[in-house]
Amino acid sequence: MSSDPANLQSVAAAARRTRESLLQRMAPDGRWEGCLSSSALATAVAVAALALVDGPAHTDFVRRGLTWLAQHQASDGGWGDTPCSPSNLSTTLLCWAAFNHAPDLAPYRATLDRADHWLQQRLGRLDSGHIADRVLAAYGTDRTFSVPILTFCALSHRLGDASRAWDSIPQLPFELAALPHQLFKWARLPVVSYAIPALIAIGLARHEHTRHGARARRRLRDALKPRVLQVLGAMQPASGGFLEAIPLTGFVVLALAASGLNPHPVAVAGKEFLLRTARADGSWPIDVNLSTWVTTLSIRALHAGPEALAPLGEERRNAMMNWLLAQQHRVEHPFTHAAPGGWAWTDLPGGVPDADDTAGALLALHALGAARPEAPAAAGRGVRWLLDLQNHDGGIPTFCRGWSKLPFDRSCADITAHTLAAWMTWRPQLAPRLQARVNRAAKRALNYLLQTQRPDGTWIPLWFGNQHATGLENPLYGTARVLLALRQLPAEFEHLLQPAVQRGQAWLRQAQQAAGGWGGSPQAPPTVEETALALDALLAARGAGTQSLSRGLDWLLRTTQNATVFPASPIGLYFAALWYAEELYPMIFTSSALGRAARRSGNWL
Repeated sequence: MSSDPANLQSVAAAARRTRESLLQRMAPDGRWEGCLSSSALATAVAVAALALVDGPAHTDFVRRGLTWLAQHQASDGGWGDTPCSPSNLSTTLLCWAAFNHAPDLAPYRATLDRADHWLQQRLGRLDSGHIADRVLAAYGTDRTFSVPILTFCALSHRLGDASRAWDSIPQLPFELAALPHQLFKWARLPVVSYAIPALIAIGLARHEHTRHGARARRRLRDALKPRVLQVLGAMQPASGGFLEAIPLTGFVVLALAASGLNPHPVAVAGKEFLLRTARADGSWPIDVNLSTWVTTLSIRALHAGPEALAPLGEERRNAMMNWLLAQQHRVEHPFTHAAPGGWAWTDLPGGVPDADDTAGALLALHALGAARPEAPAAAGRGVRWLLDLQNHDGGIPTFCRGWSKLPFDRSCADITAHTLAAWMTWRPQLAPRLQARVNRAAKRALNYLLQTQRPDGTWIPLWFGNQHATGLENPLYGTARVLLALRQLPAEFEHLLQPAVQRGQAWLRQAQQAAGGWGGSPQAPPTVEETALALDALLAARGAGTQSLSRGLDWLLRTTQNATVFPASPIGLYFAALWYAEELYPMIFTSSALGRAARRSGNWL
């Protein structure tokens, strides 16, 4: 970073402004809520669900949702997951099909003509068998999203004659949900762990719409319907929203409606959830909020600055800690049957404990101060929860240990590094026996990270991507997050990690673009989020070069107009690889990077 006093003063002033902007978004109870981008896919699913469960009663919601979709159709005639995402097949198919639930199609004729043209260009033809083949091929053996899409199209009369539309849709084995949950990971389910509600409801819908097949299996499924519906009801949270996710809940509601189960309590509660989560402009997000996640990120971003959290005052720090402590799950979770001790991404009842949020909460609690007796006790529970989640390969998955090899159930580098940092941060305050467990697990996790680093020095994240990068991956996010986590480890690990860390840092410097910013990959357009993450990781490194930092900081200050605007980009990947933007991400990541830059410069002006 340049030693020019004017540059240092600009960075320090921008860091202070970003910090104040972030603090202004904090609620009185010590949390941040954020705001997820509106989602065309979520809107299409919600519209169809409300139309199918009781169209006449929800005409206004249906009409406003379809109007929003028409207004946010891309210029090429398709739809992307967010208003600034490129059109994709899954979202365009769902939006195209959703318009068949319009009370009156006349206002949307031009919209549908453009969508027809996009799909014809992409698919070649729109007959039911071809649509099904293309959708199934796109997702391979993972049926988590392909079968719901095709079910949606069938219920929207987009797969041809109703008597034959279901023949092209694979039957999800919903009867397996009647098994004890301990057997799920051995049952070779065709969906990931979080999709059991869709497995039940959508599998049931196809079963009800097809009357052929092996008689013994049909009788078994008929006999198990009451049991699997009971399982479905037990998984539904008090809010009515499965995982607080609009698409998952919408798929469940529309499938139950298609099975003649409109009055079922699950369908009624799911419908009410969809009505409550509709936005004033007619759209829906993919999830209600990521409050726990953005709260832990915000606390740690504030902690990165020269004065850390001390200036916030005891009252605000206590509010943050009290809120975080209250979010720790204290009983077995009815959805994934996760043991007590973890944290979910949200404070709402549909959240499910996961590794990334548990690690984030542990690090945030430590940053707030570990002196309060409640904090070490909560940390001990969280550390044990993460230890019990570790996979045989040494890595950490998101929700469930050893579930399957489907994409969103596998170990991943960024969550493993995040967990490792949380373990090591709390290790000195753990009981000796728990310390010994942490030491053994840490060695396995480190080995996993060394094995999963790519030859070019990058690590690939699981829940983040880049729409403009090869394979939609985001090596920038993954590498930056792993490097930031590894910098929190004690010196005893440095000799093991140094070569890997140096390769990761070298890749970050090489990935910087001519203008000074970073994208998810060297070829992707630079964003505030990715530039701030790269800067944060390089600033945290001991002995990192200054030229790259200076150019990156200049780009960040220009793009945020000296930390007064924070444009959000869709770098997040939600369930089933849905893109989202979170408006707090650029502010949080910028606050951390600028705060660390101000600390490194020794100036807080």
